[in-house]
Amino acid sequence: MAATAVTVPSSGVPFPVSNTAARRCLLLPSPIPRRALRVVASAAAEAPPKPTQPPTSPSGIVLVDPAEAQRVHRLKAVYDQKVVPLITEEFGYTNVHQVPKVEKIVVNCGLGAEAGNSKGLEAAMKDLANITGQWPVKTKAKKSVASFKIREGNTIGIAVTLRGKIMYNFLDRLLNLGLPRTMDFLGVNPNSFDGHGNYSLGLRDQGVFPEIPYEVGGKKNGMDVCIVTTAKTDNEAFRLLALLGMPFSENIKPDVVIRKKRLKRHHFLSKGKGKGGRK
Repeated sequence: MAATAVTVPSSGVPFPVSNTAARRCLLLPSPIPRRALRVVASAAAEAPPKPTQPPTSPSGIVLVDPAEAQRVHRLKAVYDQKVVPLITEEFGYTNVHQVPKVEKIVVNCGLGAEAGNSKGLEAAMKDLANITGQWPVKTKAKKSVASFKIREGNTIGIAVTLRGKIMYNFLDRLLNLGLPRTMDFLGVNPNSFDGHGNYSLGLRDQGVFPEIPYEVGGKKNGMDVCIVTTAKTDNEAFRLLALLGMPFSENIKPDVVIRKKRLKRHHFLSKGKGKGGRK
């Protein structure tokens, strides 16, 4: 049988094949069906793009994208676009700098008996850092109190002060996640203003925030939140927080100032010695 020259596509060099059986053993590539090509192309088009990792510095610190850093928080956008025009028209401000705004938020947590425990203190600081997005500082006693077994300089709690974008981020999660998840929540007290436009509220359990899972055992720590505004009166601060979404309770009426009757001298005397009494 005459030899036949066969060319392999990968090499391009012909070589002789003696018989038909040897020709059948050659694994020559077959063309891919058009239907398979269409399926592969559609799968590649529908595949989600791979997430790009944030840039890192030579020291290994993750750098923030400039576009992400300059993005305005949605609660700040609501304040600039909706709250400022409404409150300006309502109170008749003539200058935009007269409009009240949230200046800072102070979050503090008392530790009690766990203040002397290093592990409990570290765990409480990590939980508060996860909730607020900023590492807290330790608060120390300014004077010794023997009845509470506290000495001057001892750590009694932790606190954190939030400003700017982190402040709006925490306030947004507090209004839309933390307070609605509170057990038997009927609204916050509208009478918790201090008379200078600052509002304070307390939470008995930090587990209302999604950063603290319910599966974590141990003592449940509470926290106090103080919202400091630039408002001059409580009425302006109340309107500002209400427009931002603070769920004030409708069942609690605002405080009414009751003028007490001024007592005279004969009111403090006994019945026998008072005016018109027996001598």
